[in-house]
Amino acid sequence: MSTEARVEGAGTDLLGAPPVWPASATVAPGGDLTIGGVSLSALADRFGTPVYVLDEQEVRDRARAWRRALPDAEVAYAAKAFLCRAVVDWIREEGLGLDVCSAGELELAVTHGFDADRIVLHGNAKSPEDLRAALRFGVGRIVIDSDCEIARLAAQVTGPKPQRVMVRVLPGIEAGAHKKIRTGAEGQKFGLSIAAGDAEDAVARTLGQPHLQLVGIHCHLGSQIATPEPYGAAVHRLIAFLARLRERYGVTLPELDIGGGFAVAYRPGDPAPTAAAYGQLISRQLTTSCAEFRYPTPRLTVEPGRSLLAPAGVALYRVLAVKRSGGQVFVAVDGGMSDNPRPALYGARYTVRLVGRPVSAPMRTTTVVGRHCEAGDVLAEDVELPEDVRPGDVLAVPASGAYHLSMASGYNLVGRPPVTAVREGRARLLVRRETFEDHRRRDVGL
Repeated sequence: MSTEARVEGAGTDLLGAPPVWPASATVAPGGDLTIGGVSLSALADRFGTPVYVLDEQEVRDRARAWRRALPDAEVAYAAKAFLCRAVVDWIREEGLGLDVCSAGELELAVTHGFDADRIVLHGNAKSPEDLRAALRFGVGRIVIDSDCEIARLAAQVTGPKPQRVMVRVLPGIEAGAHKKIRTGAEGQKFGLSIAAGDAEDAVARTLGQPHLQLVGIHCHLGSQIATPEPYGAAVHRLIAFLARLRERYGVTLPELDIGGGFAVAYRPGDPAPTAAAYGQLISRQLTTSCAEFRYPTPRLTVEPGRSLLAPAGVALYRVLAVKRSGGQVFVAVDGGMSDNPRPALYGARYTVRLVGRPVSAPMRTTTVVGRHCEAGDVLAEDVELPEDVRPGDVLAVPASGAYHLSMASGYNLVGRPPVTAVREGRARLLVRRETFEDHRRRDVGL
């Protein structure tokens, strides 16, 4: 019998609960945990803490799952979840496109060999630098997000070929885990309203620009959408809108981008449908809606980001202090809101596991807090940790691959953690730790 065992929450259980840990996660002798065949406690010792670990094979497997779920669609990875050169390689090698929202993300990808024609640039307020970079590199699609962007973009197109564009619309659907990450409903900064007529006005103005080629419409409903049904509703409304545009302007737009926002599990029991479940409903609704409105099936694009990277990542911290106050236990670690702002921003909840030594003490409800001078610097509330947790212990936080380091800050001049990749028993450094020297070199005010 093997001395290793699967980690609870790594892979679906008998009730179909979604995975929290990468599929490769196993419990090793002595209480350690391995990911991709590599010991997490050994990684903490080798690279220091905090450190982020990405299971490369998990990313690749999830990319393949999305391609299988929607074989006729373009699957474009949402770079804002997390981007570095290794991730660019993985995404390109797995045949995905890329969705970016800044000149920085775009340049990192293109200068590392990613085909610009398979890149979509969007954003509610693109800077002149963003647009210049997109036109210079020749991105495949630019998503128009406001009326004022139409003429500004058209004026910058200097080549003989028009720039292919899409118009981001608001389908009037409220979906997502928190009001700060719901982007498909009325009354927020993204897109143009179908109901109010703003989207149709933008389409008409875009069609009047000879330097722009309108190829389709784009929407994004929000993030952490834990059921497929909102996507079905969006597809129906968007096909109806495309049919209306055909009637009024005589154009049959060939593309439809419904964005991302697909949920992942951060704690055991969190709802998170598989890529196949999302894909089945989206495909069925697309077929039904196109038949209803007699509209040719458009080329579909989806933009998963979190669902590829979050479950592949594990953050490792080292305990600095344990404090008992007011009947609560606080465990303070050497990271916090500077590398994971999601709990402070959205009230995000995580699970935590002690790794690297055997556990025999009873479990106790604990709050894991960060090192920063903010009462809101809480990484995980009401988690079960051994009663004898102590300084020097290593804590592992799964589902940490997305929207941690991509939103990290330099608060308190604490350097951002390194990123490592594991696969088949080997580990390598992808992004080095940010140091005090990095901060000092940027400070030129003497």
